[in-house]
Amino acid sequence: MKTTRAVIRGVRLSPQKGRLVADVIRGKPVAEALNILEFMPQKGAKIIKKALLSAIANAEHNDGADIDALKVVRIHVEKGFVLKRFAARAKGRGTRILKPTSHIYVTVGE
Repeated sequence: MKTTRAVIRGVRLSPQKGRLVADVIRGKPVAEALNILEFMPQKGAKIIKKALLSAIANAEHNDGADIDALKVVRIHVEKGFVLKRFAARAKGRGTRILKPTSHIYVTVGE
């Protein structure tokens, strides 16, 4: 079975929220997965849809795969680097704000 990958690194999305979306489409045919992602309200759905479209395009262009036969073989969201920010608080204090990022890996195959 021939598989093709697409990777998006450093996405401004927490891994926990990205995994909730990824779990829904894992193992599904790409047409069904795209349809599900189109109507999900989560921010991660839009980002993962772009990654899935990229994986489909890679499979078609690089491997000559039949789009109708493709399915989401593997998808996982890993923790990326964390942007550390500062917020002013009362009495001259400061608080840390952590802005997490994710790396999204999508693999499609027949």
